[in-house]
Amino acid sequence: MKKSEITNMPEYFDKYINLVEDIDLFEAFDASLKQLESVNYSLLNNIGLKTYAPNKWTINEVFQHIADIERILCSGTLQFVRGNENYVITFDEQLIASHSKANNRSLEQIIEELIVVRKATIALFNAFDQCDFRKSGINWKHRISVEAMGFNMIGHQIHHINFIHSHYF
Repeated sequence: MKKSEITNMPEYFDKYINLVEDIDLFEAFDASLKQLESVNYSLLNNIGLKTYAPNKWTINEVFQHIADIERILCSGTLQFVRGNENYVITFDEQLIASHSKANNRSLEQIIEELIVVRKATIALFNAFDQCDFRKSGINWKHRISVEAMGFNMIGHQIHHINFIHSHYF
């Protein structure tokens, strides 16, 4: 299915989903892996653990955030697929980031982990059938379908990488 085939575009998450090209979900997953595999480590490592403003995340923390949130979203997506349509995905991203210890690791380690997480996400979505993609649940305060969740995770990555480019370079 393509992004344009999402039957109900979820409020709030459209800002992430609309960052993804109008291609098949699995093509978008593949493109997201290529984006991660082509990260310019030397450029990012030159920035190091600096932030663009006080009390903001480092680049390490941003990439760890993408991995951590994807894990949470996959857990919720599995709940939706397994019939728990009233399951609510909720989390405190600031609390999670403050306990991530991302700055104690190399950027290479974090992105390696993120690539493994993304491959696990792809494997999970490969296990779903067309009926599963139409199921839904609550992400934060908004109903979202499983198909939209996939595009949301990809768009979340794109959003943060775009943010790094606009605020850290």
